[in-house]
Amino acid sequence: MEIAASANPPVCKILAYSKFKYEQEKKEREARKKQKAGLLKELRFRPNIGQHDLDVKVKQIEEFIDAHDKVRVTVVFRGREMQHRDLGMKLLLSIQEKLVAKAAVEQAPLPDRNRLVMTLIPKPH
Repeated sequence: MEIAASANPPVCKILAYSKFKYEQEKKEREARKKQKAGLLKELRFRPNIGQHDLDVKVKQIEEFIDAHDKVRVTVVFRGREMQHRDLGMKLLLSIQEKLVAKAAVEQAPLPDRNRLVMTLIPKPH
């Protein structure tokens, strides 16, 4: 087994191949353990949310995006709010505009029974 090929003279070591293979797999497992898969976070809104509350939630979405997580933004309608789905769509589009620098839209706003759903992902640098 060659340890340091660039050294003069090259450094070699004799060892059992099975032990070497085991150690390589162990290193790979440790590396996989430390990786963090992008989690899916969800934030729910109502169509009549106040401006300050919206700003706080957008800041929270930014934190999730900075942590390389996907974010599902959901606008939930109740009762007569169902007749004003356009307000929910405007809300999602305003969130999308505020986050245009950091996040890309993975799934455009889609209606799903009594809610509108949009998924955001971090933009690659």
